[in-house]
Amino acid sequence: MTVRIRRLRPEAFLPEYAHDGDTDAGMDLRAAEDLTLEPGTPTLVPTGLAIELPPGFEAQVRPRSGLALRHAVILPNSPGTIDPGYRGEIQVILLNLGREPYTVRRGDRIAQLVVARYEKIEWVEGELSESARGAAGFGSSGR
Repeated sequence: MTVRIRRLRPEAFLPEYAHDGDTDAGMDLRAAEDLTLEPGTPTLVPTGLAIELPPGFEAQVRPRSGLALRHAVILPNSPGTIDPGYRGEIQVILLNLGREPYTVRRGDRIAQLVVARYEKIEWVEGELSESARGAAGFGSSGR
């Protein structure tokens, strides 16, 4: 599959897979500039990229586990969704849950990008069929 991409700044890094072959679902997104993440303050981190997804596809922006484990930096709206009609810059919302400021450097891997197919649906109101689970909700499978 090919996807059209545009660098909005010459120093932007194209998303890339960390490993060769078909072993990675997500591509690394990198920061386009240096920023400091203050504790407890959500911060938009630009990537310097814009994409044109084909109809029926979305891009999901997902966290990097190493950032969360080593630095307590997360994506508070994970996964973020990029719709096929969006043509603006991809920016990643990062939140520093640590106690000290965390510095993001230009070129740092800040998130993963996964392109996925989706289906448009049409709601049909009516009675629902029976199932083994029924209306059993939170914690019901932990018995």
